[in-house]
Amino acid sequence: MKYTEFPDRLSLMEVRLQAQEDEITLLKSSLADALRKLRLHDQQIPLLKQQLIAGKRNGLFQCTEPWIPNHETVPLGLTRAVQSLSLEDALPESIPFADETPIKLCREEEVADEVERGKDQTWSSILEDTIQPTTIRTLQKQQSKGSEDSQGSCPQTPTSSSPAPPKEPTSSQSIKMFIRGRPITMYIPSNILNYEELRMDLPSQKLDLDWVYGYRGRDCRANLYLLPSGEAVYFIACVVVLYHINNQTQRHYQKHTDCVRCLAIHPDKVRVASGQTAGVDKDGKPLQPFVHIWDSKTLVTLQQVGLGTFERGVGALAFSSSDAGTFLCVIDDSNEHMLSVWDWNKNIKHVEVKSTNEAVLAVDFSPTDTNNIISCGKSHVYFWTMSAGTLTKKQGIFGKYKKPKFVLCFVFSLTGDVLTGDSEGNILTWGKSTFQIMKQTRAHEGSVFTLCILQGGAILSGGGKDRKVIRWSADLAPERECEIPEKFGAVRTIADVDGEELLVGTTRNAILRGSFSDGFVAIVQGHVDEMWGLATHPTQNIFLTCGNDRQVCVWNAEDHKLDWCTTLEVREESGLCADFSPNGGVVSVGLSTGRWVVLDLQTKEVVTDLTDGNEQLSVMRYSPDGSFLAVGSHDNFIYIYNVTEGGRRYTRFGKCTGHSSFITHLDWSKDGKYIMSNSGDYEILYWDVASGCKLLRNRFESKDREWASYTCVLGFHVMGERKSFFFYDFRYKWFLLRKQHNEPYL
Repeated sequence: MKYTEFPDRLSLMEVRLQAQEDEITLLKSSLADALRKLRLHDQQIPLLKQQLIAGKRNGLFQCTEPWIPNHETVPLGLTRAVQSLSLEDALPESIPFADETPIKLCREEEVADEVERGKDQTWSSILEDTIQPTTIRTLQKQQSKGSEDSQGSCPQTPTSSSPAPPKEPTSSQSIKMFIRGRPITMYIPSNILNYEELRMDLPSQKLDLDWVYGYRGRDCRANLYLLPSGEAVYFIACVVVLYHINNQTQRHYQKHTDCVRCLAIHPDKVRVASGQTAGVDKDGKPLQPFVHIWDSKTLVTLQQVGLGTFERGVGALAFSSSDAGTFLCVIDDSNEHMLSVWDWNKNIKHVEVKSTNEAVLAVDFSPTDTNNIISCGKSHVYFWTMSAGTLTKKQGIFGKYKKPKFVLCFVFSLTGDVLTGDSEGNILTWGKSTFQIMKQTRAHEGSVFTLCILQGGAILSGGGKDRKVIRWSADLAPERECEIPEKFGAVRTIADVDGEELLVGTTRNAILRGSFSDGFVAIVQGHVDEMWGLATHPTQNIFLTCGNDRQVCVWNAEDHKLDWCTTLEVREESGLCADFSPNGGVVSVGLSTGRWVVLDLQTKEVVTDLTDGNEQLSVMRYSPDGSFLAVGSHDNFIYIYNVTEGGRRYTRFGKCTGHSSFITHLDWSKDGKYIMSNSGDYEILYWDVASGCKLLRNRFESKDREWASYTCVLGFHVMGERKSFFFYDFRYKWFLLRKQHNEPYL
């Protein structure tokens, strides 16, 4: 078996494992549904016993209420109105309810954790004594005939102890959707008279990307350049950003389908090449990596290169310069790191060769000869020669010098020599044709992450551990230096503005602007790790974010700047969710440990620090009037708190118990009395908070309830127009329904 097959098999195993985990989640959900139905029967037992007694007393069996015999051999009668409460429905789907199946109900022993979960009692079915002479299914068939004979001779006499059964919705009042094989029932609001005739036109309004916060410097290199237009070009996620550093405006290239990993600027300083990683589309189908060449003035895509050729992603790019940028060199992220050279304008691949099994970090053409290419990476520098459709390589010889673990970057000097920066903190000078080291210069403490050549021949270097930017003369004599503030991290890349002013990209995803004499200030900032929490202020144009980097950041959406940022005290904690109080004075932040804090926006201090359970929190939501706070957790509970003193004091009000998986979303009703929630196994549950966090078992009654927000991803209003919907098409249906009734749309 080839070594290259192992990553593919590992990926396949990961997919299978995820599918098995999803199946387990759905099995747990199905079990929870069955237990809920059994508990519903538990609540009906007293009523059923009374009905049994009444039936014996009158010498007949009423057909208006369901009942269950207690070790008696008697017939059963069930009405259509309460068929949803039948014994057949209470059983799991895997257990058939045959006509010969004997059933007896008995109560299970209470378990220890029922105290924590509200002492929920369950019922289990046991195959014991038979019910003679017939069963429920047989009697249901006989019921229609018997009811005709009983009309006029069997008057129905409801009593105060026998309330009318709840009204069941018809099939025309609900819609069923399947997600991963599980049926999800959603009830149509009363103001929708004919759902089937509703048109599914897309809204004419569209969302335009206004601003992108952040920069990807943590794990990418050579990804910051300045164009003649005065725009800095860099990328984050799937977007390439063109940020005008003086006008403070942004434009965006958005044609990539997954994360962009590398950039290259054409010699004309107008055209740009950007390469992306492999990914998946919204339906889970794989997306192949490719390179786009596009015009930075018009944002028009000029060419797509390498679709179906590259594996995993594009790791490094470079345009040739001696022939006006005719060729493009690409190194992919496959095991062999395939190096290919393309006539990009004609989309023709001229040559392709295996590079190395080690990581490759940079590639470039010689500025004087297109046939010469340099690449570097883990423990290597390769000098490539292209001739007659083939590529041959020669490895750089370190000789008496210590071989570094990584050669991180390189540039060409004005004399044609190659200068490399490595993980030992040295700048090595390589001869033009000897492939050997001519000179070693000690540059930084720690790694040399980047090198930049200036127009006059001077050289800039950026350090990792020492966070220094150093200016060197053409013969590598140090001239000036400055140190980047620690909070911004190490120097990742440098772009020259005018010979004096510089742009510096850092490993903590910031872009700094400044000079050796004036220092540097941040013009772009972002999170360093995955961002999970997002909340918008109710009245001001600000928003808050939090994530795995332990940073809680408040941003000004008008100035597109970071207002302030604080770091969570505990190293193991990360912020996962947040919500502003309706008065806008405080914001609550849920953490990964079950702990949550409330911050004062003015003082930036923690005014409340509480913990619910020991699992991560997934959602925080204030009621519309700010009197309650709901905390959704991965322990399947929703914790409700009374809020007083303007959001600075919190006391436990209750706990919503009933979900069979972790809470994902929740919303309050406009009157602040009810909650709608979704869970990880695709449940939609409703809660009466005002009545003590009571679970509303009849979801049909909530179909016309008005909600203060609609962040839940399951429900009629966000169902979407396609059967394959889960997260993508909800906005279309919501727009249609709200617009039809002259209400605002999302």
